[in-house]
Amino acid sequence: MKYSFVTGLIVTLLLSLFFLYPGHSKSSERHTHTSATTFTAERDTTPEGEYPVQKTEAEWKEILTSKEYRILRDRGTELPYVNEFDGFDKDGIYVCAACGQKLYSSEHKYDSGTGWPSFWRPIADSLVGEREDNSWFMTRTEIVCSNCGSHLGHVFDDGPRPTGLRYCMNSAAMDFISEEEISSNQQN
Repeated sequence: MKYSFVTGLIVTLLLSLFFLYPGHSKSSERHTHTSATTFTAERDTTPEGEYPVQKTEAEWKEILTSKEYRILRDRGTELPYVNEFDGFDKDGIYVCAACGQKLYSSEHKYDSGTGWPSFWRPIADSLVGEREDNSWFMTRTEIVCSNCGSHLGHVFDDGPRPTGLRYCMNSAAMDFISEEEISSNQQN
């Protein structure tokens, strides 16, 4: 028993060292997302000009926190269960943390038991795009913001009805706007 715990701890530490790299520095932190560790998938070479919002890597680094940059621009993934929106249950919408585009509604959020915020559909299909992701020795469908091309997460076909889809998103890829905030902004 003692040896299996120690072995598990050593394996976890080695994997963490293998998959992690130092984050990008920036002058100020825009958000106060949790400090969960992330790991980064292989970089896709998406053609420039494909998305309406275009910024240089330097501009992205200036406006995003290091964690957001790792996830949104370097296609990273947060560790499960230690992120801001897993288990988060408030009414409102989730927007892209990079460009502010509306993505998901709390009406479509559900607890998938995976440790990441999951939705059975976006607000509209046109708000997200799909790319093939062949990283980590498997093929998955990556979900990106259709406005800026930032990595949000992945979609799987093991979700609930009516779509049967599970949009498994990274908390740091999204910001939340409460229903109260939306209502007060509409009144102004």
